[in-house]
Amino acid sequence: MNILSDDPWLSRERLLMLVLAGASVVVCWLCWLLVKPFVPAIIWALVLTVLAHPLHERLLAMFKKWPSISAALAVIAVTLAIALPTTLLVRQVGSEAVSSFETARKLLDTDRWKLAIERFPQLAPLSKWIEREVDFDKQMQQVSGEVAKGVRGALERTIDIVITALVTLFLLFYFMRDKYRILRVLDQLVPLSPSENKQVRDNIRDTLAAVVFGTLAVAVVQGALGGLMFWWLDLPAPILWGAVMAILAILPLFGAALIWVPAAAYLAIEGDWDKALLLTVWGTLVIGLIDNLLYPLLVKNRLRIHTVPVFISVLGGVFVFGATGFVVGPLILAVALALIDIWRRRMALGKIEEGQSGSLPTTPL
Repeated sequence: MNILSDDPWLSRERLLMLVLAGASVVVCWLCWLLVKPFVPAIIWALVLTVLAHPLHERLLAMFKKWPSISAALAVIAVTLAIALPTTLLVRQVGSEAVSSFETARKLLDTDRWKLAIERFPQLAPLSKWIEREVDFDKQMQQVSGEVAKGVRGALERTIDIVITALVTLFLLFYFMRDKYRILRVLDQLVPLSPSENKQVRDNIRDTLAAVVFGTLAVAVVQGALGGLMFWWLDLPAPILWGAVMAILAILPLFGAALIWVPAAAYLAIEGDWDKALLLTVWGTLVIGLIDNLLYPLLVKNRLRIHTVPVFISVLGGVFVFGATGFVVGPLILAVALALIDIWRRRMALGKIEEGQSGSLPTTPL
């Protein structure tokens, strides 16, 4: 008896289809294993392609017959714009981090804190509690061990960072040179109408602009203002703490205040009330409020998503994807919002199965 002929579910065509589907799954899984180490490079290459699009378009207009030259010049410009300031900043921050570690050891000297607290009799119970509960020598030994581990880890990751940067630049060249060809292929593969494809691309572009030109640029300005005030007040390692404030300023809650508030408290304990007051006023009125002025100027009419989903997408992206998640998280959110709007439009028009060229007013989150 021929089983394949008696059972329609095991017909030759279906069996071949199952084999093809299984082979496709295996091949996709193997392809993912090949691509996985380069996901951060691919993501950053895509981000830089979108951000450098205006510059690349101007170069294309100048070198119409040489798209490779236009792409190469754009890559060189992007590399110089990022590599030079980053190298100088990392070098200075590393130097200040070493000196700050020695300064921290002096600040954690028990007798120094006793003398500072004795100026305020009201803090006597706090002084006794600190002596009883906190072993500064043990804490410094633990901190020293963690710093040594961090230095070793940073050195081990240097090669990975260099490889990722080189792959990013390699991909950036081809993404720029062949971007229109890539977009045409994506339009054919994605089951959306041309207008819906454009909507998703616009959401991605506007989200990148909001994250980079809005969030990142504002955070850099806040960190620079904080570092400038640290330098003016002669506080240690102003560039290092300015960089830390810039990183923390990305967070929608507290942000740079996590650094300048303890610094102001330290100045007050040391008796420098004028410096403490100046730092408090500067941090509250200038660092804390500058984003309200700069964000609308930098982002303008681009997509602006509510703070809560942006906060969740940024932190969730970092937890899941690492540092690359800072961009991947908001991008996923932007695509999700675009797809939600597409589904809402299709359901409102009563035609879920096909894309519509019409549009309905959107309601931003």
